[in-house]
Amino acid sequence: MKCDRRRFLKLTASSAACLSLAQIGVVLTPIKSYAAGLKIDGAKEILTVCPFCSVSCFAIGYVKNGKLVSVEGDPDYPINEGSLCAKGAAMFSMTTSHHRVQKPMYRAPHSDKWEEKSWDWMIDRIARKVKDTRDKQFVAKNKAGNQVNRLESMFLMGTSHASNEECALTHQFARGLGVVHMDHQARVCHSSTVAALGESFGRGAMTNHWIDIKNADSILIMGSNAAEHHPISFKWVLRAKDKGATVMHVDPKFSRTSARSDFHVPLRSGTDIAFLGGMIKYIIDNEKYFKEYVVEYTNASIIVGKDFDFKDGLFSGYDPKTRTYDKSKWALEFGADGVPKRDKTLKDPRCVFQLLKKHYSRYSLDKVSATTGVPEETLLKVYKTYTATGTGTKAGTILYALGWTQHTVGVQNIRTSGIIQLLLGNIGIAGGGINALRGEPNVQGSTDHALLYHILPGYMAMPQDNWDTYEAYNKANTPISKDPQSANWWQHKPKYFASLLKGWFGDNATSKNGFCYELLPKIDKGGDYSYLFMFDRMYRGEMTGGFFMGLNPMNSVPNTNKIRKAMDNLEWVVCAELHNSETTDNWHRPGVDPKDVKTEFFLLPSAHRLEKSGSVTNSGRWLLWHGQAVPPQYEARPFAEMYIPIMNKVRELYAKEGGTFPDPVLKLDWPDKFDPEDLCQRINGRFTRDTKVGNKTYKKGDQVPSFTALGDDGSTSSLNWLYAGSWTEEEGNKCLRRDPKQTPMQAKIGLFPNWSWCWPVNRRILYNRASVDLNGKPFNPDKAVIEWKDGKWIGDVPDGGWPPLATGKGKYPFIMHTHGLGHLFGPGRQDGPFPEHYEPVETPVDSNLFSKQLNSPVYKFATSAMDILAKPADPKYPIVLTTYSLTEHWCGGGETRNVPNLLEAEPQLYVEMSHELAEEKGIKNGEVIIVESIRGQVEAVAMVTIRMRPLKVHGRIIHEIGMPYCFGWTTPGSGDSTNRLTPSVGDPNTTIPEYKASCVNIRKAAKITELATP
Repeated sequence: MKCDRRRFLKLTASSAACLSLAQIGVVLTPIKSYAAGLKIDGAKEILTVCPFCSVSCFAIGYVKNGKLVSVEGDPDYPINEGSLCAKGAAMFSMTTSHHRVQKPMYRAPHSDKWEEKSWDWMIDRIARKVKDTRDKQFVAKNKAGNQVNRLESMFLMGTSHASNEECALTHQFARGLGVVHMDHQARVCHSSTVAALGESFGRGAMTNHWIDIKNADSILIMGSNAAEHHPISFKWVLRAKDKGATVMHVDPKFSRTSARSDFHVPLRSGTDIAFLGGMIKYIIDNEKYFKEYVVEYTNASIIVGKDFDFKDGLFSGYDPKTRTYDKSKWALEFGADGVPKRDKTLKDPRCVFQLLKKHYSRYSLDKVSATTGVPEETLLKVYKTYTATGTGTKAGTILYALGWTQHTVGVQNIRTSGIIQLLLGNIGIAGGGINALRGEPNVQGSTDHALLYHILPGYMAMPQDNWDTYEAYNKANTPISKDPQSANWWQHKPKYFASLLKGWFGDNATSKNGFCYELLPKIDKGGDYSYLFMFDRMYRGEMTGGFFMGLNPMNSVPNTNKIRKAMDNLEWVVCAELHNSETTDNWHRPGVDPKDVKTEFFLLPSAHRLEKSGSVTNSGRWLLWHGQAVPPQYEARPFAEMYIPIMNKVRELYAKEGGTFPDPVLKLDWPDKFDPEDLCQRINGRFTRDTKVGNKTYKKGDQVPSFTALGDDGSTSSLNWLYAGSWTEEEGNKCLRRDPKQTPMQAKIGLFPNWSWCWPVNRRILYNRASVDLNGKPFNPDKAVIEWKDGKWIGDVPDGGWPPLATGKGKYPFIMHTHGLGHLFGPGRQDGPFPEHYEPVETPVDSNLFSKQLNSPVYKFATSAMDILAKPADPKYPIVLTTYSLTEHWCGGGETRNVPNLLEAEPQLYVEMSHELAEEKGIKNGEVIIVESIRGQVEAVAMVTIRMRPLKVHGRIIHEIGMPYCFGWTTPGSGDSTNRLTPSVGDPNTTIPEYKASCVNIRKAAKITELATP
C-alpha cells in the first residue's frame, strides 16, 4: 500500500490501524501524540494550484473553522509528488499577510494620500472614466480611411495570475470596448516562444510535458537555471540523470543547475545562435542527422524559389528604408499540381537541406569560439554529446527560459534549437522536444486565451484594417494545401472563428451579419501595440487611462526611468493587486512630489489563488482546477468580479445615455455575475441549436464533445476551440480528473492520460506521429509514444487519427503547418527563414565574425528622448549585463518581497562579478557599488564570485555581470529595479525586450554603508 506522511498520520487516528501496526512492533505513542496536536487535525482539505511558475504544482489548503491553517504539497499529483519550492511553501504566509491591499483605495489627482472607498463607489467611477474616455476618443476610421472601430487611448494590461475563465472574460471585456493596446506578462517573458515554436512545428506550446523529461538520454539546458527558477521541474532532470542521461548547462553563470549537471559551459550572453549554429554545422558535416526523419517529416527536401538568397548578413528582399523584408522572396517552388517540389535525395542546390548546409558552413569552431567565448574543445564536447541522440533510438531534450527569449533575436534563438531537434529526430518522441520553462502560473492559459494585442483566443489572427469583412478575414487567414498528404488543420479556422464570435455576441451573431465581425476593433497592418510602444505613446501623452491588472510594469519593463515618467501622463489608471507595488504607488515614488502627478488612481484588492476557484494551464498544457479554500480575505475580489460589474455598469450607462458606437458593448453576451464553472463550459463550447454530429444528436445548450464538432454556420459557440473537449456531457469537468491509471505502454514513459486533461484533445506529446516510421512502428520501441497496432493507434492520442503514411491514407505529422512538415526553413518570421547570429543591440564588440551586419537589421526600438543606446564597443560601457530570477522571488518580486521569510532569504539587490573584474575595479565582496548604463544607474551589493568568469571574445577579455530584477523601492533597503538599466529594444517578431544583454559599467559607491533607495 502506498503510504505517504499525510496518509500515515491519518492512519494513526484509527484504532484498527494502530492495532495492526503495534502488532508488528511499531511504537505508536509518540506519533499519535504528534498527530493529535497537528493544527491540520480535523481540517478540510481543498486542492489548489501553486500561484507561481508554470510547473503549476498541486497543493493542499487545510481549512478549519472557516480559516486557512496550513498549506502543503499534494503527494498524489504526478508532477510535484508532494514537494513545493520555497515560494510554493510560502503560500500560507502570503495569503494571510497583513501587507495585503485590504480595501479598495482611491488616490485623487495631485493628492498625497490614499483614501478608502466602497466597491460600489469605485465601480461607478471607473465605469464613468471608461465610458467618457471611449466616447471622446473612439477611432472609427484610421488614417488610411479604413473602418477600424477601436479605442487607442485606453489600455488593458492583463495577468498570467488570472484563471482561464478570468482570462476569457478579460479578452471579451477589452475587445467589446474596442481596446487594441492589450498585453500581459507573456509579451515580456515568453512571447518569442510562441512565434518560434509555431514557426518550427505548427503550435507555439511546449512540445512535451514535465514528467517526460525523465525519458531523455541527453539534456541540454540553455538560457535557463532550471534548478533554481523551476525547482520542481528539475527533479525530472535528475530522474533522467539517475538513469544515465547526460546533462549539460550552457549559461553565463555557474549555478545550482550547473552544479548538478555533468558539465557547465559559460558563454557570452547574446551569442546563443552562434553556439547552436556551430552545432548545426557539426550535425551536417558529420552526418549526425536522422536521415529517414529529416527526409520524410521535415521540409529539408522542399525546393526554395530562385529569388531566395543570403549575402553579407542580409536575406533577399530587404528594404533598408522600411527596415523590413519582402517575405515573398523566400517562397517555395510549386509543381503544376500546386504541391511544393521536393528532392528526397537532398542533393538539389536549392532544396532546404543544401541551403541550410550552405548557411551554416560559415559557423566554424574558431569563429563560434571567438564569438561566444567558449573554447573549441568545449564546443566539441557539447556537440558530440548532444548529437549522439540523432539515431531514432535515443532522445535528446532542450530546456530553456528567459535566457533565450529576452533578446532582439529571441525568436531565432528558439528557432535554432528547433532546427537541431528536427535534424536529430527529437520532436514528437518521449524524452525529446523543446521544453519552454515558463515562469507564470497560467502563462500558457493566458496566452491560449490571448491577453495579447495581436491574436484572438486559440491563436487566431487579430482583425486588421485591410480585412474589412468577415469573408475577407477568413480568406486571408485560411491556408490552402493541394497536397493530399497534408492535414492542413488550419483549414478549419472559419469554424473556430465563427464559434468564438458566437461565444462573444451570442444570438446577436448570425451568419447573415458575419457573426458581428464588424463590431470588432481592428489593428493597422504591421501596427505594434505591445508594451514598448504602448508606454512610448504614454510617454508622449497619447494615452488617457487604462488597467494594470495583476502586474507591475514600473518594475519589469525596460528603461524603467522612462516608464515611470510615462505613467505620470495618464489621467486615470486602475490597478488590481495583492500588495502595493512600484506601479500602484508610482505617484509618490522617491524624488517625485505627488502634487505634481495628475493621475487618478484606483487600487482594487485582488484575491489570492487560494481564495478563488477556476482552471489554469501549466506549461505542459495540462488543465488543472484549483478550488477555493477560503473566501477572499478582507475586501478582496477575484479579477472576474471586478471586470463583470465594471462592464455591466458601462453597459447600463450606454443603455441609459447612448454614446459613441454602443453596439459592441450592448451586444456582448456578458454574464451578470461570475460563475467559474459556467465560464469553463463556455470556453469548451456549446451547441446553439439541436445538432447532429456523426450518429449522435446534441440538444441546444449541450457541451460540444471536441473541436471537430465546431461549425462555421452558427450552430456552436466556443470561447477557445483548443479547449473544446475539456468539459463534456459524459464526463463533466475533465480538469478535475485524478486517475493515475495507465496502460503498461503509457506507464513506461509516464504519460498519465487520465490525470486532468490536456489540449488538444488530451494529447500529451505533440507531433507524436513523427515518433513512428511510415508503417506506424515506433523508432524507439522501448519508449514508444504511439503505435499502429491491429488497425488502430495505441498509446497517446495520435496527432491526427489517420492511418500511417505507408497505407496511402495517412498524413504528415506536423498537421498545423500548411504543408505538414517540420520547418527547417521557416519563411514566416520577420528576420529570416534561417536563424543568423547578430550581436545584441548593445554589444561590447564592433564587428560580427559571420557577416558584415552587426545587429539584426529589423529589430524594433522606441524613439523617445529617453531611449538612448550605447554605441557598439563603447568604452564607457564595456561590461555585459544579464538579468535573472531567484528561487525565493517571483518575477518582479511584487508579491514575494512582502513575505518576510522569502525576503529574509534574498533581501537586496546584488551584482555577481568575477574576481578578475572586482580586482580590476578595486571592488571588494559586500561593498555597495554603482551599476550604470547610458540610461540610468542603480546601487547594489557586490557579490564577488567564481560563478561569473571572464571570457575571451574577439581575442580580448570581456567581462559579464549578473543581476536579479526582483527588487524595488517599495521594499525599504532592497534597492530598486535593475530594469532602470535595460534598453527599449525588441525582437522584430514579438517585440519582446532585450533584457539579457545590455552594456554597463561599474564603480564603487561613495561611502555608503547600506543599500540606499533611489
